[in-house]
Amino acid sequence: MYSSAPPLPPACTPPQQLELPPSRPVSFHGKGRNTCVIIIVVVVPIIVLFLVFLAVFISVRAKKTRTTYERELPTEERDDITNAGSLQFDFKAIEVATNRFCETNKLGQGGFGEVYKGIFPSGVHVAVKRLSKTSGQGEREFANEVVVVAKLQHRNLVRLLGFCLKRDERILVYEFVPNKSLDYFIFDPTMQSQLDWTRRYKIIGGIARGILYLHQDSRLTIIHRDLKAGNILLDADMNPKIADFGMARIFGMDQTEANTRRVVGTYGYMSPEYAMYGQFSMKSDVYSFGVLVLEIISGKMNSNLYQMDNGPGNLVTYTWRLWSNGSLLELVDPSFHDNYRIKEVSRCIHIALLCLQEEADDRPTMSAIVQMLTTSSMALAVPQRPGFFFRNKYEQGGLVDLSINTSALCSVDDASSIITQVTPR
Repeated sequence: MYSSAPPLPPACTPPQQLELPPSRPVSFHGKGRNTCVIIIVVVVPIIVLFLVFLAVFISVRAKKTRTTYERELPTEERDDITNAGSLQFDFKAIEVATNRFCETNKLGQGGFGEVYKGIFPSGVHVAVKRLSKTSGQGEREFANEVVVVAKLQHRNLVRLLGFCLKRDERILVYEFVPNKSLDYFIFDPTMQSQLDWTRRYKIIGGIARGILYLHQDSRLTIIHRDLKAGNILLDADMNPKIADFGMARIFGMDQTEANTRRVVGTYGYMSPEYAMYGQFSMKSDVYSFGVLVLEIISGKMNSNLYQMDNGPGNLVTYTWRLWSNGSLLELVDPSFHDNYRIKEVSRCIHIALLCLQEEADDRPTMSAIVQMLTTSSMALAVPQRPGFFFRNKYEQGGLVDLSINTSALCSVDDASSIITQVTPR
């Protein structure tokens, strides 16, 4: 019934060893080593060269990016734009401070962009100038303003706190000046009375000291090139602060004048030699200061045309005719009523006419102007005819009329250029 157990296997015999062909011992000292050496000698230098090239490329790109904001600046200023990096603000911090550039925080708008009020978490109030992406102020002007303003420290100049660069965003952060700009007061009939003669006289002196600092007392010689009522800010005590240095030019130690093909500035404030020939110097700013003084005294804009008894004219022409007729006090802002000092007003008008003389060499320096304003006993020269004088038919006498052809004016944003024509009559 049960099958028998399977037979036991025979006793295990040792397996036969297969005879393999004799093999050569592995050697690391033959061709294999030569191959490794070749790989190391060829590949490693390639990798090293690649890394060196990459490092040089990154360095060059970084340098190009940096010099984008330095080009055409003097050599000594190129170092300063690098040092100004310590003034750089984070874009997100500025967004938070201005509530994402909220319209309710907007302080004003000019030709180069908008200005917003900002408040940082520390409680510091600032004015944020956000340059328009389509504005006339390019990278050079932006770098120029950063370099120039970062160097300047004077009570009559607005103080730069920092800047921001992010992609196409270019932002300047200034100290907050609460009372807006001078033009807001002197050209508005409802606001003129807030600036009586005493305050306006102090403003004239403050502007003069600020320009003097730019021309002579700072370690740079700086020509502003766009002095106007809109670029004079007023602090809480109505002290003037010169702002907007985007068009400023830095001069060398021995340089006194320069030429440009790009005439920038605002119609009504530009000197004749600058508007017509592109020649600018410290005397160009002196001319602009003269216009400012007349506007501050009169509350009228020079760029407007005024119909007078003997023909049309601007504020400069009007003032010159009042001077010639001995009736200077007709220029005074009616909002003063009789609350002004006749000698102070008359002296300021006289100084303004000296600043407005047609020939740049005839105009006084800012140091002389400050001395004239502060030393009432100092004798004043007799002014010559101002530039851009509108002659009537009785004054021409067969000479060339340097009046402005108003049909030839063109405006670039808020900072206007002027095209003039010399018209023989």
